[in-house]
Amino acid sequence: MAAGADGASLMRIAVLSDIHGNLPALEAVLADIERHGVDQIVNLGDSLSGPLWPAETAARLIALDLPTIAGNHERQLLTEARETMCESDRFAAERLDDAAWRWLASLPPTRDLPPDALMVHGTPDSDLDGFLETVTPTGARPATIAEVVERTSGSDAALILCGHTHMPRIVALADGPLFVNPGSVGLPAYRADWPHPHVMETGSPHARYALVTRYEGGWYAELRRVGYDWRRAAAKADAEGRSDWSGPLRTGFA
Repeated sequence: MAAGADGASLMRIAVLSDIHGNLPALEAVLADIERHGVDQIVNLGDSLSGPLWPAETAARLIALDLPTIAGNHERQLLTEARETMCESDRFAAERLDDAAWRWLASLPPTRDLPPDALMVHGTPDSDLDGFLETVTPTGARPATIAEVVERTSGSDAALILCGHTHMPRIVALADGPLFVNPGSVGLPAYRADWPHPHVMETGSPHARYALVTRYEGGWYAELRRVGYDWRRAAAKADAEGRSDWSGPLRTGFA
């Protein structure tokens, strides 16, 4: 999937993103990661918001103490009034304890990951824009190479890890960085209205993450798909009156 997959590995990182309070999916991913001998696990944000298990997921992530950044939902939880929050943020906000709020407040919007990687949620400049997808008035499509390059904002990182769109994707530039979106641990499809109405769908209910490995010649990436009890997660969403989540959780389609 990328140049540099020969020789002995120097570092292996598991990349999580967009957990959205889906604790069973997170536990399944963590169990899969244990089988791959990683040196580090990182988290690209949007960890809690949604009608599932935000408080329990927060406690699990705090205990893991992973290098983590804030996504747009962390920013929204910290800055928006409860009465104006979206339904998923409000559900989380009403259930978090003081330790979870302190953890959220500690998360930076981006993070350098030594020796030569960059963690962002959306892009270096925005937690609402996708890096590897572009939303147009006619829907979402893969970003062009020119769009991807423009969104780097001059970063000299050899590896750029991004999330937000929930779409697992790898883009390798011939003379530039390797871009990896691991997909979403907790929500495989959704509908959104900003900046235009669009749908993001992976087509299966699996939890997603990525493994990135550094070799002498550069970075190599592998997208992982993990089964878990998505019927349990969908039933929880239904119990909270969120059929907009339960359908995607069961099927991977929005």
